[in-house]
Amino acid sequence: MKHRRFLLLAVVGVLAVGVGLASHSWGGYHWARTANPFTLKLGDNVTTAWELYLATTSSDWSQSIVLDTTVVAGSTTPKPCRATSGRVEICNSKYGGTGWLGVAQIWITGGVHIAQGIVKVNDTYFNTPTYNKPEWRNLVMCQEVGHTFGLDHQDENFSNDPLGTCMDYSNIPGPNQHPNNHDYYMLESIYAHLDAFTTLSASTPMPPAMNMDLDGPGQWGKLVKSSRGGKHEVYEQDFGGGHKVVTFVTWVPGEERGRGQ
Repeated sequence: MKHRRFLLLAVVGVLAVGVGLASHSWGGYHWARTANPFTLKLGDNVTTAWELYLATTSSDWSQSIVLDTTVVAGSTTPKPCRATSGRVEICNSKYGGTGWLGVAQIWITGGVHIAQGIVKVNDTYFNTPTYNKPEWRNLVMCQEVGHTFGLDHQDENFSNDPLGTCMDYSNIPGPNQHPNNHDYYMLESIYAHLDAFTTLSASTPMPPAMNMDLDGPGQWGKLVKSSRGGKHEVYEQDFGGGHKVVTFVTWVPGEERGRGQ
């Protein structure tokens, strides 16, 4: 049996003022499944430098009572990190001076159902003294993988006090390396209902055009959200009929964007 830390009763009294306690579902997106808990495969396409952080992220998110993750052999190469139906592929590489630390992409069918996803972390920045630190690697890996479950940020103020969750967009990574109780509560809310079918398989039908490479801003589609001076952004490439690819981008503060694509 899972023993998840649970503090909901302790925080009910501060819901009105606690910025980190608001709903942080990302557009209602979720994996279709017929039972809870469900298991989501994380494809391991990372180098040795990232293995520990991927393992930590998988263990952390599996503390949820509705979700388990399991790290399995990857099915792609870091470049271009192509998606695989029914799972999330995790990749790292020197993607160049793109301006982003991490990218999460999810392929949507039926308007809200996640059919596949990818996470990319950019070693062009993680190999620099600023970001080549365990706390930054844990934060970004945990956050980008969290997006592929349907979670948004708890807080989008880059400069305020850390909330103690990797879903906090923060320049203070130390306290924000792992999920917190509100993240687990939010997953329970997102996955409270069951579906009559599953997208946790290799058989979810999608338009052929959705198999195109979506490597940079020129392929990400329409900018639908930009917060805190554009430090993080969400893009949508709409293929019609409830089919779309949604991209969540964590930009490096102060970096020029789009180079290296």
